[in-house]
Amino acid sequence: MKQRSALLLAAGLLILALGTGAFVYKTQNDEHSAPTAAQSLRALLRTNAPSFGNADAPVHIVEFLDPACGTCSEFYPFVKGLMAAHPGKVRVTVRYAPFHPGSDQVVKVLEAAHRQGQFRQTLEALFAAQSVWVLNHRAQADLIWPLLNGLGLDMERLRADMASPEVAQVVQQDLADANTLGVAMTPEFFVNGRPLPKFGYDDLKMLVEDAVVKAR
Repeated sequence: MKQRSALLLAAGLLILALGTGAFVYKTQNDEHSAPTAAQSLRALLRTNAPSFGNADAPVHIVEFLDPACGTCSEFYPFVKGLMAAHPGKVRVTVRYAPFHPGSDQVVKVLEAAHRQGQFRQTLEALFAAQSVWVLNHRAQADLIWPLLNGLGLDMERLRADMASPEVAQVVQQDLADANTLGVAMTPEFFVNGRPLPKFGYDDLKMLVEDAVVKAR
């Protein structure tokens, strides 16, 4: 009888331990997959990220972007159009998400250009000639250099900054933030912290216009 009781007690403890372990695992998993509001805010709003538009605009678009992404290139004039349609009310901040092979080197060039105040001009030059340096969905960073002529960049400083640990850290942080926010493809947009309900031009326009109305 004592042996049977001991076996039952041991079985009960085992079930309890398994249940507790499963609860801890689930809690840790939930914490990892669902960031808190504070974590999401930190992941979205990094200081010194490239931004354009009115710094005090009530509507803030955060875009995770890959310069080698064809859809990013297609969306770029549309985003500019949204800013033009609501002058002074929309600000755009760009975050790096180099998901295409080889694109990590290109975003380092963008970040180095940003440090010279030439981010937007450099991005537009890369988008305009994307077919030249993106081949079979792979970024060929060695082909972008002729595209940068005439932008007023200090090329020696650009190459030095591109190779610096500080620029590498910016790119790594953006990728970590993209992971925290569940960004798996580009472009990905957040409007005043809200992700698109579903991907598309109309959905981005709707979210921006709704935020503009709410800011009145």
